Amino acid sequence: MKMKKLLCVSLSVLMVVSMIGCKKEAETLKFGMGVVTEVSKASNAEADANGQGKTTTNVAVVTVDAAGKIVACQLDTADATVAYTGDGKAVANESFATKYELGDAYNMVAYGGAVKEWYEQADAFESVVCGKTLDEVKALVAGEGKGTEEVINAGCTITVAEFVQAIEKAYNNAVASDVTAEHTLKLGAFTEQSCKDATEEKDGSNQLETTFLAVAVDAEGKVVAARSDCVQVKFTFDATGASTYDLTKAVSSKKEAGTNYGMSAYGTDLNGDGVVKEWFEQAAAFDAACVGKTVAEVEALAGADGYGTADLQTAGCTMAVSGFAKAASKLK
Repeated sequence: MKMKKLLCVSLSVLMVVSMIGCKKEAETLKFGMGVVTEVSKASNAEADANGQGKTTTNVAVVTVDAAGKIVACQLDTADATVAYTGDGKAVANESFATKYELGDAYNMVAYGGAVKEWYEQADAFESVVCGKTLDEVKALVAGEGKGTEEVINAGCTITVAEFVQAIEKAYNNAVASDVTAEHTLKLGAFTEQSCKDATEEKDGSNQLETTFLAVAVDAEGKVVAARSDCVQVKFTFDATGASTYDLTKAVSSKKEAGTNYGMSAYGTDLNGDGVVKEWFEQAAAFDAACVGKTVAEVEALAGADGYGTADLQTAGCTMAVSGFAKAASKLK
């Protein structure tokens, strides 16, 4: 009996030692993206000036732990202005870049009198956000949309209210994933433009479509999880360059539109199974296809025709994916 007791005690000690010796498994985190778009301008063309449409989209990507605290955050802003002439012609832009992409060329220090450039201030706000709950992040907004003393002391003197709106969406959209604190968040955005001149019978348009792709990558550069979304704004105008865009309507992303986007009703059945999935479902299929791939391999999911590979289409993503691939090429 005594031997049995000693044996049990010995086994118990071995089990405790074994457990102490084991490395604690990393906590998996929720992963989410949020986008907030404002259309601030849709003006008429004048005799000496083109009409203009302007959009600003703030995007946030976060990981959240079991205690509801943000572990990592990435932010960016896509500002875009398009134009149309007094005779109803859409003006094509040469290129578009986010504020983070512009880096020092954003010229906040040179022309805005700031101490730090925009991207540095965004980085500073990200660092303040980490370790906080959503309520604590919302409390970082002070007067006129700027940050509290904590935010300003960290080096972020720009307005942060729009960042917080995007973070709130990302936080509320976050879902369980395989991402851990050891993984690195990356965010890319790509804007493309579609132009149509007006006629006497039909309005013209200058359309902006910005696709966002966020990934978490491991030490080998392989994607552990991906999230995507897209915002489309079509500025319309008549043959005299007068704006016909409704500035009062809210802009939702394609993912937010859900079943109201209408892809099932009006999309094209490319893989021949008689089913066309909604945009958010096809985007989810693209996100799933990114897992386990390098960024270069994610870019390769788009073929020369802009549509996905055969495997991707079989998985349920039959829409054009060139925007996703180009966003992947800009992952920072």
